[in-house]
Amino acid sequence: MPTEDPRPSVALRLGLLGLLVAAAVVLALTVDTPGVPALRGWLADAGPLGWAAVVLGVAGALMTPVPRTALSVLLGAAAGFPAGLAVAVAAGWLGGMGGFAVGRHLGRDAVVRLAGPRLARADRLFRRRGFLAVLTARVSPVPFWVVSYAAGLSSVRWLPHALGTAVGVVPGSVLHVGIGAAVLTWF
Repeated sequence: MPTEDPRPSVALRLGLLGLLVAAAVVLALTVDTPGVPALRGWLADAGPLGWAAVVLGVAGALMTPVPRTALSVLLGAAAGFPAGLAVAVAAGWLGGMGGFAVGRHLGRDAVVRLAGPRLARADRLFRRRGFLAVLTARVSPVPFWVVSYAAGLSSVRWLPHALGTAVGVVPGSVLHVGIGAAVLTWF
């Protein structure tokens, strides 16, 4: 007697991925981000758990179409350069890994079935050159969340994605948090 696969069907997982992306878009378009004075005041009173909440909140936002640049500038203006940079890099890595995991677990099987052999050559390239592909995409103008989900849908392995994301979020974070922190000196 054949056993049934306990995983949800490919169509169900693909539908769930589409629903999550749609919900993220709606959230990104409807939720207001706090202003610099409000965030600065809140961070002044936040302990370690408050800072962890900020990292997780920014990481969650980076899994949506919220621009990473805007969040990094806001972090620099609200927290200053050292703290803002730490949050931007940690949240960038966590958000990148979260998007990768969602794409991998909810959409990878569907992409393989739909694309079939047409995707095989590109997939082999991504698998062999995963770190370089992710690093290049992270420093390019491609939206952050698109890179995360696309890497999850491809055959890039976890470790090259994790390392490419860790290295790739640093240059933009330094630049944008630095711009935000410079705004502090103007007030």
